[in-house]
Amino acid sequence: MKAVEFNVTIPGYILARSLGRLSDAFVYGRPSRLGLVDRVRPTLPGDDWVRIKVLLCGICGSDLGNVAYRSSPAMEPFGSFPAVLGHEILGRVVEAGPGVTHVGVGDRVVVDPMLHCEARGWTADSWCRSCVAGMHATCELAAEPGPAGVWGTPWDSAGAAEAEAADRGSGSGGLWDKGLSPGSTIGYHRDLPGGWGEEMVAHRRQVFPVPDGVPDRVAVLAEPLAIGVHGVLRSGALRARGPVLVIGSGAIALGTIWALRTLGHAGRVVAQVKRPHEAALAVALGADETVVPGEEAREALIGTGARGYKPVVGEEVHAGGGFEVLFDCVGSQGSVAQAIGFASTRGRVVLLGCAGQMRKLDLTFVWAHELRIQGCVGYGAEEWNGRRLHTFAITLQRMVADPRALGDLVTHVFPLKQYRDALRAAYDHRRSGAVKVALRPTGD
Repeated sequence: MKAVEFNVTIPGYILARSLGRLSDAFVYGRPSRLGLVDRVRPTLPGDDWVRIKVLLCGICGSDLGNVAYRSSPAMEPFGSFPAVLGHEILGRVVEAGPGVTHVGVGDRVVVDPMLHCEARGWTADSWCRSCVAGMHATCELAAEPGPAGVWGTPWDSAGAAEAEAADRGSGSGGLWDKGLSPGSTIGYHRDLPGGWGEEMVAHRRQVFPVPDGVPDRVAVLAEPLAIGVHGVLRSGALRARGPVLVIGSGAIALGTIWALRTLGHAGRVVAQVKRPHEAALAVALGADETVVPGEEAREALIGTGARGYKPVVGEEVHAGGGFEVLFDCVGSQGSVAQAIGFASTRGRVVLLGCAGQMRKLDLTFVWAHELRIQGCVGYGAEEWNGRRLHTFAITLQRMVADPRALGDLVTHVFPLKQYRDALRAAYDHRRSGAVKVALRPTGD
């Protein structure tokens, strides 16, 4: 099958971080470590798995950061390469093992890409604390190989996989004693191809049926929208009485605005975006007000009752007023610093962007204003309306009940062979106007 594969190497890092500043060819062109390859079609690893034909797969900011080697290396032990990228997945089931009963062949499904201990092959008595609690996005065994003898690697790049399988006498698609490679997420995993390929496999825990009334271009947003839903529910933002600020212009930021409204937040929501079409989307999804970074954002802060003071040296600081909850969906030094500076006393800063290494980040007001900084990742078991549900289940329910403006978030769709054009649109979203770019690996 055709797939877009990425490998993490030291030469790739040097090229992307140096010559990549001169030409995007060194990031995602022919000289890069990203390319369209032939892979062995995945086979079911066990009875509890499904094989999926990918219909659409989004391009995420974390994909862009990893391909360009801009992400923190801290998460490297929790992935394995070379990997077929893509974790925002909509597909159709083409094969289901006998242990899968909630979906069947022909069903449209979305995929929770994060791996539970059970999917790694561990028996229930060996699951980590996070997986026992339903919080598998923080699985504590993600950097460990799956149990030997339970897992193998039948679908590396075509030639290598067939040769290795033949050498072991297991045949194409056979399992052997290597065990599942480390990795927390499909799409950054050597053994489990992501959605930038024609087919993939997923464990029954990862697969959720898509309601008939949800169109493909909305359904493919389930993963980024679920991140917003998880952040809203975990942060306690629904109980906030003061104003809420959402920083960011991408799908997760816009999805967080939607999540706040669709889950019942009735207070004031301000969205910080950069471009007019993003502002229009933010309002359509539920924001009361939009501001651009800089003076407009400062005026919104002052409008909450904050007072500005100028130190002898340094940027303006504030006291009084402020935003009770801030969602940083960017993860840059500037966005984190702004969130800390704009928070009310005892406010909460929720990090949904992939914040990494930062220089000269002033944390003074974390202690001076008794702020709470909370990281949120992925999805998991949520308490919602008196029930315990997976974030994806809640997200899909709300997509049906409250589809406002979601159909406008996917702005670009490219066939798989045009992945470079897709990446160009996603990287240069200021020029392309992209909000969410998706690949279509197969026709349907």
